[in-house]
Amino acid sequence: MSSENTSDDEDTFKILIATDIHLGYLEKDAIRGNDTYTTLDEILQCAKQNEVDFILLGGDLFHDNKPSRQCLHKCLTMLRKYCMGDSPVRFEILSDQKVNFNTTQFPWVNYQDENLNISIPVFSIHGNHDDPTGAEGLCALDLLSASGLVNHFGHSHSVEKIEISPILIQKGITKLALYGLGSIPDERLYRMFVNKQVSMLRPKEDQDGWFNLFTIHQNRSKHGPTNYIPEQFLDDFLDLVVWGHEHECLIKPTLNEQQLFYVSQPGSSVATSLSPGEATKKKIGLLRVKGRKMKLQEIPLKTVRQFFIEDVVLADHQDCFTPDTPHVTKKVEDYCFAKVTEMLDEAERERLGCRLTPEKPLIRLRVDYSGGFEAFNTSRFSQKFVDRVANPKDIIHFIRRREQKEIKDESSIDYGKLFKPTAVEGLRVEDLVKQYFEAAEQKVQLSLLTEQGMGKAIQEFVDKDEKEAIDELITYQLQKTQLHLQSRGVTTEQDIDAEVRLFRDSKKNTAEEEKDIQEAMNRAKAHRLERGDGDFADQDVSDVNMDSDEGSVPVAAPTRGRGRGSRGRGGRGRGRGATASEPKPAGRGRSQKSSTTSQSRSILQAFQASSQKPSRTRATKSYTDEVIIDDSDEDIPVTKAARPPPKPSSSSSSSFSKYGSQSQSQSRGIAFEDSDDDEDDPFKAPTRR
Repeated sequence: MSSENTSDDEDTFKILIATDIHLGYLEKDAIRGNDTYTTLDEILQCAKQNEVDFILLGGDLFHDNKPSRQCLHKCLTMLRKYCMGDSPVRFEILSDQKVNFNTTQFPWVNYQDENLNISIPVFSIHGNHDDPTGAEGLCALDLLSASGLVNHFGHSHSVEKIEISPILIQKGITKLALYGLGSIPDERLYRMFVNKQVSMLRPKEDQDGWFNLFTIHQNRSKHGPTNYIPEQFLDDFLDLVVWGHEHECLIKPTLNEQQLFYVSQPGSSVATSLSPGEATKKKIGLLRVKGRKMKLQEIPLKTVRQFFIEDVVLADHQDCFTPDTPHVTKKVEDYCFAKVTEMLDEAERERLGCRLTPEKPLIRLRVDYSGGFEAFNTSRFSQKFVDRVANPKDIIHFIRRREQKEIKDESSIDYGKLFKPTAVEGLRVEDLVKQYFEAAEQKVQLSLLTEQGMGKAIQEFVDKDEKEAIDELITYQLQKTQLHLQSRGVTTEQDIDAEVRLFRDSKKNTAEEEKDIQEAMNRAKAHRLERGDGDFADQDVSDVNMDSDEGSVPVAAPTRGRGRGSRGRGGRGRGRGATASEPKPAGRGRSQKSSTTSQSRSILQAFQASSQKPSRTRATKSYTDEVIIDDSDEDIPVTKAARPPPKPSSSSSSSFSKYGSQSQSQSRGIAFEDSDDDEDDPFKAPTRR
């Protein structure tokens, strides 16, 4: 829509919202290498054509924590091409910019920099893929911020308490309070919400006159007891929440019945895993805000590669073949060939008339071969479509459902467990670690390390290629345990084992445990920086493999292929007295003799031995064209249903007051339901007061 639209005037904010662009994903792939760059170019071009006031990104602009030079170069080139120019910026910022942009030496919005000529400001929070790391706490967004192309906000420096201060923006009579919170580990943020350690600041004057927009990058769907952030945790004075991290496109605003705010989930602009959620059509949103009214126009992306996914259960086709049918494997393969051909024909029909859509689509056929069927050769099958699909190596994905033993008493059958698939979509590394130790026998439980610490170290190794994370965590925890035992004066082996377990249990799910884990990770990063990116062939690292549809991280793939998986079980045993070793020398490589000796020593011997390793210092996510909250032309403010005003509290700023609904979170509960009924359609009757 052009600026000539009557709804676009000097009082209307026009904001382009997008999340999870994942620049650089599969950039070395011959077919899909340029997909992310092409889509970002389309997004920025759309922003310029619609003459938006600014662009709002909900995290994961980059796919890797350390993007390549090619990725950074293309990103800088496109931002400079579309976001710089002579067009005036028609809004002003009223808040303290030193608080809003606290990660840069230039704490002001880029369009106010006298040395820059910005026509479209970009505001972005960081995601879990491009989160700040290292002793300096920097990320790729900070590089773009220092160059004056992106305004990075929503970065919390404290792990004890979070205060979210909004960027107060005004255009004409419309006042917008932009809140943002970059990605934080879900378990930690969940606990901070429960402990009332998260607060959102509000302007002291005219609080009901501001449109409150919040951008967050966390798990929205429940992956575990605390591995997500319930919508009920967020403050109820908000008007719209833009939710990042979830890749399924649910951009149409939905009303939260408890908190009475709307949630928009734009989803990702590129498919990073071949899962059902990624098959939804990718869109971005053009948000218009005037006073307390808002309107969201959905804009389908034309340059996104098509993705089709379908499930096949072989046991449901008894009329075609059974496990006892002669040459059944060949017949199953022919059936799958016909299915893939149908999906390719459908993709070709949809692509007609849209020259911007890539020619080769993504195809995934998930085949359930339970019931006695055999899997065929997927490599040979894929060769038949090598010139027609973008993912010829993983077209077919075989899954097998658990076979249940015969149960005589039908009244005791739990039918919900009979159809539980073996392959789990979206399982994370730390979840696998936690599940393993919960199900493991007592004799192989961790005694020195905690499940959270080991899961974090393995995640750092797998996701961010931090090769010394596991080794450094073990060394750091061993040193702390030794100091604890020395201070307690424990000498016998039996007392040492009991004291070690008590010491480990006392730190579980505490701030001290998080600090220890972060300190160990910082030491690993600092040690890597001191020695450079050399050969890590002598390093002991556990290899973690997951059989799921989640996309692999290209950077870490070569490293995991070096054959370290044999040490997986040995690594878990380090926490017990039989395998705790004395502190290692500072050198990266260790001789085989030293490793063998350390495995045969007990915690008592390790406790009695003197430390030889000097401590390292820390180096300083039916379609409609648009969603309208209120399509009337009257300038009547649309507000929420009546709520009790927030209680006055102390303020850390002269112009802000704290506001927190966490006190209501526990009593209201964390469960919520999302309804498909049209009663919540935001452009039906207004629900605000």
